[in-house]
Amino acid sequence: MGARVVRISVAPVKSLGLVHPDKVTLEPGGVTGNRRFWLLDEQGALYGGKRDGALVTIHPDWDESTRRLALTFPDGARVEGVVELGDAVDAELYRLPRPSHRVIGPWEEAICGYIGRRLTLLWADDSAIDRTPEGGTVSLVSRGSLECLGDELGAAEEVDGRRFRMLFEIDGVGAHEEDGWIGAEVRIGEATVVFNGDIGRCIVTSRHPETGVVDLATLVTLAAYRREGRTEDLPFGIYGAVVTPGRVRVGDLVGPDRA
Repeated sequence: MGARVVRISVAPVKSLGLVHPDKVTLEPGGVTGNRRFWLLDEQGALYGGKRDGALVTIHPDWDESTRRLALTFPDGARVEGVVELGDAVDAELYRLPRPSHRVIGPWEEAICGYIGRRLTLLWADDSAIDRTPEGGTVSLVSRGSLECLGDELGAAEEVDGRRFRMLFEIDGVGAHEEDGWIGAEVRIGEATVVFNGDIGRCIVTSRHPETGVVDLATLVTLAAYRREGRTEDLPFGIYGAVVTPGRVRVGDLVGPDRA
C-alpha cells in the first residue's frame, strides 16, 4: 500500500496546543501560519515548551485569511478577536534575527495571567522556522519509529506522536526508515520536499502532549539506542524544505520521488 500521511499537526502559536487539519498547502516557506506567533520572556528570550509545559494546555484557533485568533484555556475561558500589529520588535529566535511585531489585543494578557509571568506575544513576519538557514519548514516522523521508541521505553501504551510536534506523521514504513530519506526528494501528496537532516530532541518530547507534564524518559531512551544522528544528536524524525509546492491531505501517499 505504501506510506501514507496519518496526521497533520500545525502550531499557530509556538509551544501552545497543536491543531490537526485534514489538509494543508505546502508553500516555499512551509505551511503559511504555522508558528505564526511566538512568546518572549521579560529578558527578550524565547519562552516555550522547554521551559513551561503548561503552554501546551492552551488551545489556539487561527485563521490566516481573516487574521482571527482564539485561545481556549483549560477552564473553558476563550479569548478571541482579529489580530492587529503594533511596533516592530528586535528579536532573535535560536540566535538568528526573527523579524516580528508586537501583537495588539487580549491574548497576551490572558496568557500572562494563566502562566503567571510577564510575556510578550509576537507575530512572526514570516513562517517561524526552527532550523534555519538549513531549511526546516517541513518535519516528518513515522508510526514505525514511534512504536520502536515505545518498545525501547517499555511503555504500556503507544507513544503519542504529538509529543514530537511534527508537521506530518506517516504510517507504512519501518522504524526509522525515514532517516534514509535525508538528502533525497520525497513526494508528500502533491508536494515534493527535500529532507536536509534529522531532528535532535529536547525535554519537550518527555512531556505529555495534553498536560505538559514530564511523564516519559524519551531523552534517556534515545541516548541509549540513538545517541548520534547524521546531523544532530538524539535524533527522532527528519526536517526539510519544500521543492515543489502542493496540497497534502491525510491519507496521501508519501515516498521518495523517483520521477
